[in-house]
Amino acid sequence: MPPNSIRIYRCNIIFYLRLVKIEDNKPLNIKSWSPEDRPREKLLLKGTSALSDAELIAILIGSGTANLSAVEVAKKILAHGGNGLNDLAKLSVKDLMKVKGIGEAKAITIVAALELGRRRKESDIDEKPKISSSKDAYDLLKGDLMDLPHEEFWVLLLNRANKVIKKKKISEGGVSGTVADPKIIYKMALEELASGVIVAHNHPSGNLTASQSDIDLTKKLKEAGKFLEVQLLDHVIVAGQKYLSFADEGLI
Repeated sequence: MPPNSIRIYRCNIIFYLRLVKIEDNKPLNIKSWSPEDRPREKLLLKGTSALSDAELIAILIGSGTANLSAVEVAKKILAHGGNGLNDLAKLSVKDLMKVKGIGEAKAITIVAALELGRRRKESDIDEKPKISSSKDAYDLLKGDLMDLPHEEFWVLLLNRANKVIKKKKISEGGVSGTVADPKIIYKMALEELASGVIVAHNHPSGNLTASQSDIDLTKKLKEAGKFLEVQLLDHVIVAGQKYLSFADEGLI
């Protein structure tokens, strides 16, 4: 073989070996996986329950990055949200965009999916649930209040059988407080012919202690309710997955 041909042959071999090394270092693309291990195909073959949270999120985002598969990016998203769906639901679009490989469109998709899940859970509740305890009130309101970064004030209007006539947000404020006007609350109660009222607000800080302003507002609402013959049944403070009931604590 001529010397030039030998040199070209050697160069080709070296180039091939380098190429193989580069390919070996690249992450395995999802399309290269076994069909039953690909999130979409796995869902079709085995159903949604067979997929991990990361695999479900991978289906939502659709693709990964040059160096990470969609599932690997999804795992980073979960880690960014504290490795729990409840904590993940608290993240905003901007928070999610801090994860490499997640742009605005993918972040919006994740936020929308989590909100649909919350609404679906809420829609499973009976149209007019009966409130028999503070836990019943908390369960009905926690989906609206537990993940918020700011304070909101909500009201449950009940009939004589303690069945919910209406659930309504009254106001929203900042991180440390919101304003609830008794006139607005009881105007709504009278319009709906409610016999009882349960009010609730959240503490984004996670602090379950009732502030003096919370106690003062509760007393004011109780006195106004007596005059209008609409009983204030409870004031619930929601702090994540915990709550405080004024009725249970003897504060009403």
